[in-house]
Amino acid sequence: MAEAESTLARNLRDRHIQLIALGGTIGVGLFLGSAKAIHQAGPGLLLAYAVGGLAIFAIMRALGELLTYRPVAGSFAAYANEFCGPFAGFVTGWSYWFMWVVTVMAEITGIGIYIRYWLPNFPQWLPGLIALVALYGANTLAVKIFGELEFWFALIKVATIVALIAGGLLIIFFHVGDLGATASFSNLWTHQGFLPFGVLGVLLTLQMVTFAYQGVELIGVTAGEAENPEVVLPKATNGITFRILIFYVGALVIIMSLVPWTDLDPDTSPFVLVFEKMHLPAAAGIITLVVITAATSSCNSGIFSTGRMLYSLALRGHAPRELAKLSSHHVPANAITVSAAVMLVGVGLNYVVPEKAFIWITSISTVGTIWTWGIIMVSHLNYRRAVAEGRAKASSFRMPGAPVANWLVLAFLLGVTAMLWRGEDTRVALYVAPVWFAVLGIGYAWLKPQPAPESA
Repeated sequence: MAEAESTLARNLRDRHIQLIALGGTIGVGLFLGSAKAIHQAGPGLLLAYAVGGLAIFAIMRALGELLTYRPVAGSFAAYANEFCGPFAGFVTGWSYWFMWVVTVMAEITGIGIYIRYWLPNFPQWLPGLIALVALYGANTLAVKIFGELEFWFALIKVATIVALIAGGLLIIFFHVGDLGATASFSNLWTHQGFLPFGVLGVLLTLQMVTFAYQGVELIGVTAGEAENPEVVLPKATNGITFRILIFYVGALVIIMSLVPWTDLDPDTSPFVLVFEKMHLPAAAGIITLVVITAATSSCNSGIFSTGRMLYSLALRGHAPRELAKLSSHHVPANAITVSAAVMLVGVGLNYVVPEKAFIWITSISTVGTIWTWGIIMVSHLNYRRAVAEGRAKASSFRMPGAPVANWLVLAFLLGVTAMLWRGEDTRVALYVAPVWFAVLGIGYAWLKPQPAPESA
């Protein structure tokens, strides 16, 4: 098994890994969904992103320590297997795989919807199919092609946010244009206060903030193919958290300083509104293009991560052994093909599945994210115990604040889970979760996988 693991091509450089995680996190939630979150918490939403960012920092530092201890594909599932037991590894791997499969189904549907901005009569299923087939082909060729695609996809999103922040600062400090007369950082606290809905309003947005940060853990999936992982992974882990905070918090500070939050439309992208007020030509069209890029980027990340996770599961006997085979290009082509075939269901999903049923399915994505982040923290706790007892080697890249930080993050994730109960659409996740884990329990008993050796 160790030999199979080493045959993955380590062709992902630092710039690839940084943008993979950044691109997987900055997406439709920021460009389109942030307006609704602003109307739930007002400027206090910034506190929710800051608190969530602190939790993400701890999660990524814990993951970074584990990655430098042993950089393997499907990292957090492998660590769950080693430090929490085979069943935990089985549940983590399959939950993360399904989370991304469902996410891609939703994104390819979104691509079809967004294309209609320019081509209203174009068949909705066709753009998603074209994107899925093209990205599948790119992912089966070489990991470096995936890395380059994701680098440029993410760069488009980053450039859009940088343009917003730079243009906004210019308007605020030099009172340029029509917005210049009223633009001010004081807009953050002069319209019904910084916390117009109190602390409860901030708490109610924590689940949205958590889901917005989903994808940051993609750094862990790249571990088996990172070039010089002992150097690249710690650097990427440190850098990504601060970049995400700057882009998320920075963009929202600028938006709510340029336009009072009370003037934002909860059903319209705040980026579109601000760029239009800056008199940027075709602002709505540009943001639509960025959102399509974001959805395509998410699909690209989904195909990559599901293929690697299935490959990792197969190495440990948690999935059919055929999925552990690598192609001549050193990529898990069989695992990628199976994942893409399941994603293909998303092309026709809206035609055969009612909207509420689709929400039930996507709720597993929520459960998968919270479970994955939680298992990273528990695995790290158990890893530290193993190091103290001499059963594992210590990593040179250590998470600060452990074990207190671990328990604080776990408490935060439990709080987010509790907040799911407050919303009718999100509450269904709490109904689906026991069913999902029961299905995985039956699958584990049926497969009867054997504990994997430490090298797997």
